[in-house]
Amino acid sequence: MEFGLVLQTDPPAADVVALMCRAERAGFRYGWTFDSAVLWQEPFVIHSQILARTERLVVGPMVTNPTTRAWEVTASTFATLNEMFGDRTVCGIGRGDSAQRVAGRRPDTLARLGEAIDAIRDLAEGREAVVDGVPLRLAWVRGGRLPVWMAAYGPRALALAGQRADGFILQLADVDLTAWMVRAVRAAAAAAGRDPAAITVCVAAPAYVTADDSPAALAHAREQCRWFGGMVGNHVADLVARYGTDPASVPAELTAYVAGRRGYDYAHHGRAGNPDAAFVPDEIVDRFCLVGPAEAHVAKLRRLREAGADQFALYAMHDARTSVVDAYGEHVIPAFA
Repeated sequence: MEFGLVLQTDPPAADVVALMCRAERAGFRYGWTFDSAVLWQEPFVIHSQILARTERLVVGPMVTNPTTRAWEVTASTFATLNEMFGDRTVCGIGRGDSAQRVAGRRPDTLARLGEAIDAIRDLAEGREAVVDGVPLRLAWVRGGRLPVWMAAYGPRALALAGQRADGFILQLADVDLTAWMVRAVRAAAAAAGRDPAAITVCVAAPAYVTADDSPAALAHAREQCRWFGGMVGNHVADLVARYGTDPASVPAELTAYVAGRRGYDYAHHGRAGNPDAAFVPDEIVDRFCLVGPAEAHVAKLRRLREAGADQFALYAMHDARTSVVDAYGEHVIPAFA
C-alpha cells in the first residue's frame, strides 16, 4: 500500500509546500490538494513548487472538475509540469462539489465528466482530442503520460470509473463500503473489456493519531474529523435525491446517516469544527475516518488493503497536521514497506 497526503491550499502556500516536503521524507508517495478557486489558493501554482522541492512525490488535485478550467488548459498544465519534473502528476477529477456550488453552478453530468477524462488524458499524452466539437492537439507534447483517477460514490459514477478512469478515488475509509464499491468498479471494468486489476484504488479520509485510546483522546480526535462526514454528506444527499434509499442501488450504510442533515455552508468546507457536521454521529466518524493510536490505524489499513485499496490518502485538516505526518512516517508506513 502507498500513502498520500491531502491538504487544502490555505495561505501561506509556503506552509503547504513545507508539509508536503516533510511528507516525502516520512515516506509518503503522493501529495494531493483540494481544487476550489473561490475557497483556496490556486493548486497548480503550488504543485509546481512542491515538485521543485521534492524528488519522488507525485502530485495532483483531489479533485478538479470539467468546468473550472477548459480541458485543453487542464491538459496543458499537467503536460507542462510533467515535462519540467518528469511525469510526477496525476489528475484526480470528479463532477465538482465545492468548486461548482460556491460559484452558483451545479456539479457536471457524468456524461461530460466521461468526455473530459478521455480528452484531458489524450491531450496531455500528445494525442488529438475533440473539445467542444473542435479537434485539438498539443503539438509540443512528446511521450506524455497522465493517469486520470475519478472520484465516485453512486452506481453510475462507479461504472464510469471502471469504464474510463485509470484510478478510482473513494473519499471515505469504511471497510465494507470500500469492498462494495471496489467490486462495482472492477465489474464495470471487466464488462468494458478492461483489466480490472489495472485500476488503482485510492481511499482518502482524515486520519488522527492519538497517544492512547482513552475516551478523552478519542473524543478530541473525533471532533477534529467530524467535518468529513458533513462533506461526504453532500455527495450522499445527491445520491438519495437520485436513487432514494434503495439498498440495491446505494448501501444503507452510506445513506442512512444523512437523515439529520440540514444544509451546508461552504464557508466551513473541509474544516474542523464545521457546524454543519453536527448531525454526524461518532459511529460515522469511526467508520469513515481513522482515529486512535497508530496500531489501530495499521489494523484498519490492513483491512482496507484486503478490501482492494492500493493507496491511503490522508486528509490532514485538523490541529495535528505535522504530528500525523510524523506518526505515519514512524509507525504506520513502515508496517506496509
